[in-house]
Amino acid sequence: MEEHIKKTGLSYAILRPAVLFGKEDILINNIAWALRHLPVFGIYGDGCYRLQPIHVDDLAAAAVARIEGKANETVDAIGPETFHYRGMVEMIGREIGSRALIVSLPPMLAYQGIRVLGWILGDVVNTRDEVRGLMQERLYVDSPSLGVTKLSDWVRASCQEIGRLYTSELQRRLDRMSGHH
Repeated sequence: MEEHIKKTGLSYAILRPAVLFGKEDILINNIAWALRHLPVFGIYGDGCYRLQPIHVDDLAAAAVARIEGKANETVDAIGPETFHYRGMVEMIGREIGSRALIVSLPPMLAYQGIRVLGWILGDVVNTRDEVRGLMQERLYVDSPSLGVTKLSDWVRASCQEIGRLYTSELQRRLDRMSGHH
């Protein structure tokens, strides 16, 4: 898609967010939900793969700042903190007061467990491609931070709310398609 946009001859600013967090996010909320409601939280493999979450407001500000820009650019939209996945899960658990045991599992076993959880919840929690991308560090780039909001600060400030309710990605998509919110 990026290549197509570049070939149109129109001016462009492409922002590439990897992981978003903020009000109504799905990933961070559902990690917190699992840490609140399940006795065990399974990590895919060793959890040493990195990611750099960016706050939705930081991404929106970056987009607005580029609306009238004349320079064609492609920017990695990442936040100011880099986490190893396991460290991020542990930080979220600590901030919300979770007692869940965080364990490393063979990726295929963890994926099968998440499929069962998805079946129970009526959702697709993670796809195989999402897991592969996470473990291959596709959510990490060696670029300067675009955002200023730290995930750790946001989780600390939101610790009473996040993860209280599970957020279904499938239901959100259905609601958007049908016009319900």
